[in-house]
Amino acid sequence: MEIRNIAIIAHVDHGKTTLTDALLRQTGAVAEGVSMDSNTLEQERGITIYSKNAAVEYKGTKINIVDTPGHADFGSEVERVLRSIDSVLLVVDAQEGPMPQTRFVLKKSLELGLKPIVVINKIDKPAADPAKCEEDVLELFLELGASDEQADFKVVYAIGREGIAKRALDDESKDLTPLLDAILELVPPASTPEHAEKPLRLQSFNLAYDNFLGRMAVARIYDGVVHAGENIFIKTPEGESRSGKLTKIFTFRGLDRVEAQAAPAGDIVLIAGLPDIDIGETVCAEESAEPMAAIAIDEPTITLSFLVNNSPFAGREGKFVTTRQIREYLERDLEVNVGLRVDFSQADRFVVSGRGELHVSILLENMRRAGYELQVSQPQVITHEENGVKTEPFEEVIIDTPTEFQGAIIERLGMRSYALTDLRDHGATVRLSLEGPTRGLLGYRTQFVIDTKGEGILSSRVIGFKPYAGEIKKRQVGSMVSMVAGKALGFSLANLQERGVLYIDPATEVYEGQVIGNTSKGEEMSVNPTKGKQLTNMRASGTDEAISLVPPFRLTIERGLEIMAEDEYLEITPKSVRLRKQVLAGSGRAKAKRSGT
Repeated sequence: MEIRNIAIIAHVDHGKTTLTDALLRQTGAVAEGVSMDSNTLEQERGITIYSKNAAVEYKGTKINIVDTPGHADFGSEVERVLRSIDSVLLVVDAQEGPMPQTRFVLKKSLELGLKPIVVINKIDKPAADPAKCEEDVLELFLELGASDEQADFKVVYAIGREGIAKRALDDESKDLTPLLDAILELVPPASTPEHAEKPLRLQSFNLAYDNFLGRMAVARIYDGVVHAGENIFIKTPEGESRSGKLTKIFTFRGLDRVEAQAAPAGDIVLIAGLPDIDIGETVCAEESAEPMAAIAIDEPTITLSFLVNNSPFAGREGKFVTTRQIREYLERDLEVNVGLRVDFSQADRFVVSGRGELHVSILLENMRRAGYELQVSQPQVITHEENGVKTEPFEEVIIDTPTEFQGAIIERLGMRSYALTDLRDHGATVRLSLEGPTRGLLGYRTQFVIDTKGEGILSSRVIGFKPYAGEIKKRQVGSMVSMVAGKALGFSLANLQERGVLYIDPATEVYEGQVIGNTSKGEEMSVNPTKGKQLTNMRASGTDEAISLVPPFRLTIERGLEIMAEDEYLEITPKSVRLRKQVLAGSGRAKAKRSGT
C-alpha cells in the first residue's frame, strides 16, 4: 500500500482540528462526534496543545495525518513534526488571512524544502474574502523567500465545519473528496522501492509515555522495514552509538494505535522498548549507518521557581504536597515535554523554564488536576549574553481591534517598549503590527481585554533574541494585602472595592499576607477584610443601605501569572488559586524592605 505523510499547520483557531476531524469522519476512520482534541484541557479551551497522529485510507492509499498546535508556546511540537512528513496543508482563515503563527509554521516548512498545499478555510464567514486571503498568502510566501516551485502553490477552498472542499470557488461539492484527491495528486509518496530494500533507519520526532510500556517514541521510517523484537542500534546526531531491542511496534489507524509485527519504509510508527530514546536520535539495523541530521528545538523564553506550598492553608486540598512528589511529576513530564527545562540543583525549589506563560500554565493546570499543591514565583524572561551584549527574547504582536481602541493599545504597548511596525486599516477595524521584548507582554493580555472591551484579538510569536530594551514599568496597580486571618465579610469588602479590584467573594477564608485585590493608586495597602459592621441599639437614617458588591476578578493560573508582583507567590491547589506575599507577616515585609532584600 502506498503511503502519504502530511501535517496540518495553521495559526490558532483557523480550523486545523475541525478539518482533520472531518477528513477522519468522511473516510470512516472515526465515528461521528469523535475529535482529535481528546485531552480534557484541549476540549475546555478549544485549542490543540499536543501534536497527534492519525491515519486514513483513501483509494488504496494510507494517509498519515499529524495535527499540530497553533499556539506559539507549543511551536517546538510543530518543528519536530515537519521533519517527519512530506508535505503540509497550510490552513488559513478566509476572513483573518495570515497571522503570526501562520508565518512561523510556514517559514519552518519552507526552510525544510516542503511544498505546501494552501487550504483557505471558513469561506462561508460573512466577511470572508478568499481572493484577498490568497493574495496575502502569496505575498507571505515571497516575503519568506519561497522558491519559484514553492510559491506556485495549489489552493483548496474549504468549510471545515461542514466537511466541504472545492478546487475552485464556483465548484459544486458536498464533501472533502477534492481535498483528498489533491493530497494524492500533490504529495509525493513516502518511499520508493529503493528505500524498502535498504537496511532499517528511522528517526524519532516525538515522545509518548505509557504506564505499562514506559517511554515510547513516535518515529518516521526512512529506510527498510522495522520488526517487533528486533535488535537495533541507537545513534545520536553526534554519532555516539548504543544498542537496544524493540519490544513492540504500533501503527496508526484512525485515531487508534494498532499493534503490528512489522512496518514498511515511509510509515509513521510508535515504538516501545527503548527507555532512553530521545528526539532526533536515529534507530538503525547496522552500527555503521550514518545518523540523521539533528532536530533543532527552540529555546525556552521564561523561567520561574516551583516550591512546596507553605501557606497557612497548605495541605488542605492537595494529595501530593512534598518536594519529592513535585520532583517526580516534573521528571515524568520531562520525558515527553521537550520544550520544558528543569533545574533540580537547588534544595528548596525547582527552576522551571518554558516557552511562554501558556506553556507553563498548562503544566500547572495538569498538576493541580492530578492532585498536586505548590506555589510558584513570578515568571522572568531568560536573557543571554552575546559578544558582551545582553540580549532578551523579542516578540512580534499582531492585533485586530475596532478603530476606536487603537490609540490606547499603541500607548500602553509603547510604555512597554513596543514599536509600531505596520498599521492596516480595514474600515471599522485596524490591524496593528508591533515588535518589542517578551517581558513587556507579560501581564498585558488582561489589560488588553479591558482596553478593547473584549473585542480585540491579540496574537504573538517569538522572533528571536535582540539587545536588552532597558527598564519597563509594567505594573500600574499595587496589592491589597490582608493583615488578618478569618472569613471575609461583605460589609468590609464593600468599602474596599472603592480602592481597587477585589479577587475574593464574601465568606472566603483568608490568611495574613494573602493578596485579596489590587489598588488602583499603585501602592501596597494592608487591609482588614474580616471587619464587620458596628451594631448598636440605635437606628439612624442613612446607615442601613443595602450593600452592593461588584463581582470579583476571579484568579485563574494564567491571570495570576500575569498580575503577580515580584515579591509574591501564586499558590495553586486542586480547588483554589490564591495570590500571597512571599513574606506573610506585615512586620516581616517592612523589615525586608528596610534591609533591601
